[in-house]
Amino acid sequence: MKALAALLLVAAGAATAQAAPARYDGLCDASAAVALDERHFIVADDEHNRLTVYRQGHAKRVGEVDLDKFLGAKKESDLEGAAQRGDRIYWISSHARNSRGELREDRHRFFATDIRGDTVAPAGKPYTRLLDDLLAAPSLAPLKLADAAARAAEADGGFNIEGLATAADGSLLIGLRNPIPQGRALLIPLLNPAELVDGRGPARFGAVIRLDLGGRGVRSIERVGNAYLIAAGPPADDGTFALFRWSGQAGDAPTPVKADLGSLRPEALFAWPDGRVTLLSDDGGVMVGKKACKDADKGKRAFRALDLRP
Repeated sequence: MKALAALLLVAAGAATAQAAPARYDGLCDASAAVALDERHFIVADDEHNRLTVYRQGHAKRVGEVDLDKFLGAKKESDLEGAAQRGDRIYWISSHARNSRGELREDRHRFFATDIRGDTVAPAGKPYTRLLDDLLAAPSLAPLKLADAAARAAEADGGFNIEGLATAADGSLLIGLRNPIPQGRALLIPLLNPAELVDGRGPARFGAVIRLDLGGRGVRSIERVGNAYLIAAGPPADDGTFALFRWSGQAGDAPTPVKADLGSLRPEALFAWPDGRVTLLSDDGGVMVGKKACKDADKGKRAFRALDLRP
């Protein structure tokens, strides 16, 4: 009931009650996260193939899961989205080219971990052909994703996955940061996620959903109660960020959620069991002295987290 009441207040567009952002040490580029229990959450960093566990309100990490061997990646896989269903967490990489438009096969990963107390363990095996399946799907042909996937991730009309969320029917929603055709953000339902991590492809997709997020793409999406919260942002670096609530129905328009984001660049959001929501900021570009955070000494790296209490 508490979670439902909180969600209804967000739906009404009321300004959210919030404290000042908290700081968590050890990484800068927070890109996806899930609550493991009432106190702990696990975070992906798009600059590394590892997951980091924190206890809410404590700056120092309390655990870490190295995924290099499991993912079979020589470089970072650019982990960008996470979605929880029961004790299983699905993770997705950007499936994007780098800033120079070069193909990066290490970024073609869809995989799962299972919750084990206040940590996780890899499950099944990574699926590496999701982009191929997207490009081959007849229902997605009007999006011309093959053209988008040939461009740099942040180029005009490029291809970049950043969001992942569960749906009530067991499918997942894949949220695209780019492209944004006709100013509409794209959600693509993935119908058979469990089959993919069990090695039984290809991926199957539902009808694409187009959302008006004010010309922004999806940076993160989370199912909260019977609806969704979406962190929206520009396809490249320049632009504004905003929060939206969406009913989950394809024909319904998202509605803005009033929150003071300040200088935060929300790349991840997740819900706690009691209905509270936490936003994580990708602070890789924040200056730490004379260096960007992601280039700073490891002991100086950190990201910010904003707890919303609607």
